[in-house]
Amino acid sequence: MANRILIVDDAAFMRMMIRDILTKNGYEVVGEAQDGSQAIEKFKELKPDLITMDITMPEMDGIAALKEIKKLDPNAKVIMCSAMGQQAMVIDAIQAGAKDFIVKPFQSDRVIEAINKTLGV
Repeated sequence: MANRILIVDDAAFMRMMIRDILTKNGYEVVGEAQDGSQAIEKFKELKPDLITMDITMPEMDGIAALKEIKKLDPNAKVIMCSAMGQQAMVIDAIQAGAKDFIVKPFQSDRVIEAINKTLGV
């Protein structure tokens, strides 16, 4: 069975780019969310194997959502995505429990490498 992935990003075109990369590489995209609070609801509903999570979003940012998801499931696998490769954000995300970090614009081989590593494929 293909690994099930939830994509979280406030920009529809970014979700589309990630969806393309994932489906071309045999992953199943089970859902999308456009902010952190939606991500938490979708996580509860869909129980994905992995989440790609943008950091900067309206309503609730990715780090706050990551912390909530980790409370629900300490084993949740989350890869953070951000256009801002700011050191502090990367450190915050990793401390909050993110498994990896990918920077926009996405390079498909880097996205797949991070996902394979996180899922142990």
